[in-house]
Amino acid sequence: MISKIVIKITYIIAFLSVFQMSGQEIKYNGDPDASFEKARYLAFNQQRKQAQDTLLFILTKYPDYHDIRSFLASTYSWDGDYKKARKEFDYILKKEKEDRNIWMAAIKNEIWADMPYVALEMTDTALKTIPNDPELLYLKASAQEKTNNPLEALSTLDAVLKENPNDQNAKEYKASLKNSLSQNTIGLTSSLDIYSDVFDPMQYYGLSYRRLTKYGSVIGKVNFNRRFNENGLQYEIDLYPKIANGLYGYVNVGLSKSFLFPDIRFGAELYKSLPKSFEVSLGLRTLKYSTTTNIYTGSLGWYTGNSYLAFRPYFTPGETGTSKSGTVTYRKYRSDAENFLGVSLSVGYSPEINQFNINQDASEFVDLKAQRINFSYFFTSSNKQNAWGTQFGVAHQEIIFDQGNYFWIYSVGLSWDLKFK
Repeated sequence: MISKIVIKITYIIAFLSVFQMSGQEIKYNGDPDASFEKARYLAFNQQRKQAQDTLLFILTKYPDYHDIRSFLASTYSWDGDYKKARKEFDYILKKEKEDRNIWMAAIKNEIWADMPYVALEMTDTALKTIPNDPELLYLKASAQEKTNNPLEALSTLDAVLKENPNDQNAKEYKASLKNSLSQNTIGLTSSLDIYSDVFDPMQYYGLSYRRLTKYGSVIGKVNFNRRFNENGLQYEIDLYPKIANGLYGYVNVGLSKSFLFPDIRFGAELYKSLPKSFEVSLGLRTLKYSTTTNIYTGSLGWYTGNSYLAFRPYFTPGETGTSKSGTVTYRKYRSDAENFLGVSLSVGYSPEINQFNINQDASEFVDLKAQRINFSYFFTSSNKQNAWGTQFGVAHQEIIFDQGNYFWIYSVGLSWDLKFK
């Protein structure tokens, strides 16, 4: 019995000894520079996996050898493994914030990963540490183009060329961007509201023309509605003037002679970009029927990665007090700002978002209760010339002339935009 116990103990000691020796053997104990050179040779000769194994082996002993970790991240990026590359770049940037080469490689990784909003945020952070760097500005322009801000991209390229008039890459990029920039867009929209009670289905159609200028966008619209067995037209113009870097506005004017629309619709808002990818705005909407209703609004938005989250409240003074309502919107962007999935949740009644449910003075109905959820999906053709959108929403709303009772509203919508020079 004792002999068996001794044998078992001997086996355990032998096993632990082998395990310890194995553990010692997997630790790196060599010349990191020579091994790094060998890994580079492997990486550039179609032996990427072996190169990565070698680089990881060196980092077990030299975790802060940033050139090695950066090269490892770059090989991950070349292989399309952007998540692994991001992890390695983040490790370096937490300790070394002034290395422009690391910033550039990390930003390129996000651009290649179709994460332009992340890339744009990173360029802004890098430029605070390394201001006016032409190559970082070049990458910023690329990210701005991918987030559907070509005019901002052109402005950034102008900043590059102002400092370096002979920068051939910036010249060629600017020429290419201007040549491909679609300054005109024609759009068609249609939607249908189906009511569970009281009202017949209501139809909405819109035709728009958008012109992109160096001062901002100008959009003309003609809206046609069929509601309450009547037809009506409204004419609108939207302006999005660029005021300064990170500051732009919104102005809207609408006119109609139909009782289905307000006689005059007016809107104005000012948007300001903030650090950490936040954006705020403050604005006003006015609807004039026989009396005038003013709606005070604003927004707080946040871009995080390729996601966008925003909250917009509405405050509408009326005969029974001030109505308060709000909408939370979430978007998940894909390749750019025109390709995304979205969902929005609204609580409370606002004539701004529920205006088609009324055909008289909006101020009488600001205390109505309503809840709405809306899903949307927008996508473009491969050449970005065509853009389509689909929307589906469900609302639970108090009946205007029978408060305390509710109906359901089911909404579907389609849109199509065609871009041309």
